[in-house]
Amino acid sequence: MSILVVSVSHKTTSVEQLGRLAMDIDTSSKLAVSLARSEHIDEAVVLSTCNRTEIYAEVGRFHAGLDEITAQLANSCGVEVATLRGICSVYFDEGAVAHAFNVSGGLDSMVIGESQILGQVRSALTSCQQAGTVGTVLNSLFQQGIRVGKRVQTETAIGTAGRSMITAALEHYQDQLGSVAGRRALVVGAGSMAGLAARTVAAEGAVVTTVNRTFERAQRLAETIAGTARPISELNTAVAEADLVITCTGAKGEVLSVDMVRDTEIGAVIDLALPADADPAIAELMPLINLDLLLRSGGERATTREVDAARELVRLEVADFLARRRAAQVTPTVVALRSMAADVTAAELRRLDGRLPELGPKERDEIARTVHRVADKLLHHPTVRVREFAANQGQVDYAAALRELFALDPQAVAAVMSAEAATGIEPGAEDQPGLDQPGFDQPGQREPV
Repeated sequence: MSILVVSVSHKTTSVEQLGRLAMDIDTSSKLAVSLARSEHIDEAVVLSTCNRTEIYAEVGRFHAGLDEITAQLANSCGVEVATLRGICSVYFDEGAVAHAFNVSGGLDSMVIGESQILGQVRSALTSCQQAGTVGTVLNSLFQQGIRVGKRVQTETAIGTAGRSMITAALEHYQDQLGSVAGRRALVVGAGSMAGLAARTVAAEGAVVTTVNRTFERAQRLAETIAGTARPISELNTAVAEADLVITCTGAKGEVLSVDMVRDTEIGAVIDLALPADADPAIAELMPLINLDLLLRSGGERATTREVDAARELVRLEVADFLARRRAAQVTPTVVALRSMAADVTAAELRRLDGRLPELGPKERDEIARTVHRVADKLLHHPTVRVREFAANQGQVDYAAALRELFALDPQAVAAVMSAEAATGIEPGAEDQPGLDQPGFDQPGQREPV
């Protein structure tokens, strides 16, 4: 089985088109369930953020899996399949692993090194786990991807900078209007991005008011920053009293119109929603800092040296993941070989019992131990080496070579693999480091879609 990623991101299409493909958690989970039920897909995770909508899948066949993913994603978002195929990138196997780790590490984001993507990746994994669409393959991929993201944030300079979409937007604001300290900032929304925006401007000295469709959520957010909450029914009044409006809701329609901001003292509007909350025509009245502007201005400001260091970390993590994966693929064959050796020694010991019935229990026990030790010693070095070869050299199918050399029963190997799948543990998973322990910027080749 192989890993396939279909990605539509800020790198492949416009913010407007991304808005059409954006999905909330419930819609993403339903799509993942539908994909995992299809004939050629065994596992699926859907990741949808303001930068991207991506499908991660374990597939049996590349083209069949790709056709199924593009058809279902297009249908779910109401776009033509041909249109979707023209704006997506496709990553397969090693390229898919590299892409996943670059995404988790913030190296594929509009703002290079931004940290919010790590929480979004974790949320996507959790929701799809709860939906039952994640098995050993994607769980292993995403768990190590989360570790990669943590390492990038804690061990590299682009992580310690603490940049995000809101900090990039505020830099644009400050370039034009100066500091937000002392300004009256209105934050519309109470999700993760809106919460980050509220905390960021509050830390800069702004006086923050929060508004949300659910007033209790606006209150909870306001309490964390010593701000004020207002119900959605007072949105127009709150806008009229603000110096800066930051909006990031999950609404499908317009939240901030031209009429609402006309004749106000608002210096700028920051719209970080996807689809957009603010009418684009607002830009004719005042600075409108939105995702389209951030994309056009090239959100990344990290230095080449900082980015290169993070990419090297990701490259090494990708190499480690692939090595573990190759080593794991030979494990069922090694287990089947050891099982065959145990059967042979057991048969020979029974034969010895029949030919030398006069042997006492002590002698029989010593002979059995000796035979088992010989078998173990003969198999130890070859099985250790075959794991090492499989991990470090991907051009040879060492599992197949082992099966041929020892004439192993294919059904015995398949039985081991089925047992491992039933336990939910990927072969070799016992060697994986824990999630809290402290990634190869090689994007997969764009396949013809």
